[in-house]
Amino acid sequence: MAFFFNRGRSRQPSEVARTTKELICRLLDKQPKVTSPMTARIQSLTKPQAEEELVKQLGHMKVIVQGTQEVNTSPEQVHALVQATLQEDLLLDLAQLIHILPFEARKDTQTIFSHILRFRPNNYAPDKDPPVISYIVHHRPEILIELCRGYNQSQSSMPCGVILREALKFDVVAAVVLYDQSQPGEPAVRLSDLKPNLPQTGEGVFWNFFDWIDKSNFEVSADAFTTFREVLTRHKNLVTAYLATNFDLFFGRFNSTLIQSDSYVTKRQSIKLLGEILLDRANYNVMMAYVESGENLKLCMKLLRDDRKMVQYEGFHVFKVFVANPNKSVAVQRILINNRDRLLRFLPKFLEDRTDDDQFTDEKSFLVRQIELLPKEPIDQSKSTRNVPPGVNTATVA
Repeated sequence: MAFFFNRGRSRQPSEVARTTKELICRLLDKQPKVTSPMTARIQSLTKPQAEEELVKQLGHMKVIVQGTQEVNTSPEQVHALVQATLQEDLLLDLAQLIHILPFEARKDTQTIFSHILRFRPNNYAPDKDPPVISYIVHHRPEILIELCRGYNQSQSSMPCGVILREALKFDVVAAVVLYDQSQPGEPAVRLSDLKPNLPQTGEGVFWNFFDWIDKSNFEVSADAFTTFREVLTRHKNLVTAYLATNFDLFFGRFNSTLIQSDSYVTKRQSIKLLGEILLDRANYNVMMAYVESGENLKLCMKLLRDDRKMVQYEGFHVFKVFVANPNKSVAVQRILINNRDRLLRFLPKFLEDRTDDDQFTDEKSFLVRQIELLPKEPIDQSKSTRNVPPGVNTATVA
């Protein structure tokens, strides 16, 4: 179909953004807030025609931000498109609409988003967050929340995940994702309104990741877990404070939903992530709180007896933190003492076919020795734990 947008001339970024906005409005049966001479013609299109033209406009936007083998990008054109995109609020529209776009258009949208998020004008201070990132967290955090909700549909899970992980390179984005508690249709939290010391309700967008990981199809689950892990391991100071404030809620859900998932992949990856979190020096206080719990130890000991060897192996790396901790709680001591004989019979034969893993063999020997040295009865060591300096690494076998 020869369409009236093809004029045989180079179109300005502002015009491309304006046309894209009006085509989106047509697809969503919305009247644009600002009309143009093109509005009536766009509104007269059928939805298949509007979708076809939207795909073309997104392709044009991708060329502007990325260029081609024959055409280099122009920083001035990119800057103009970025400004026009923000003015038209296109990022929010695209985040909401991406799941209904054709496959190639979803890929183009992913490319456009990623380039715009990291765009820095000439002479822009390299130590500052890119301007679009700053704009989003201060003025339009709904964009981030809609990208997270892209995991509600399998079509949008991968492109939204790629975009999110580009944005999550920045602490301010991770903070919004962690602390937003808005529901669909409500404004998202602005960076200036965050209340990090206020415990979470468990109903914000971050908490949806547990269900996206555990209850979705493999493609959605895998991508959601990658993003989830990115949030929890990249921004150490932010996450340490978050986990301290929301310790019971977070680990209660982590243990019940992910560690005990029916999915082998989810279970294994989650145990490995738990080990990474606990053994990170930045999370020392979080680790100490986790390994004080007898219930957490019981859960970990069940993993050692799982019928899948890799689950056993990942579970071992969490179990060793409980045993290696020199300041075990009474509850943990009691469980280990009551199971001492069984553990001393079990551990030497545990995954004994890993003969080429010298570190694992040494760690098993270390744990056997620690269990042998346990007292006959639990000793209350709560007073001594108050004097343990933060720099001490209790996971000496890590």
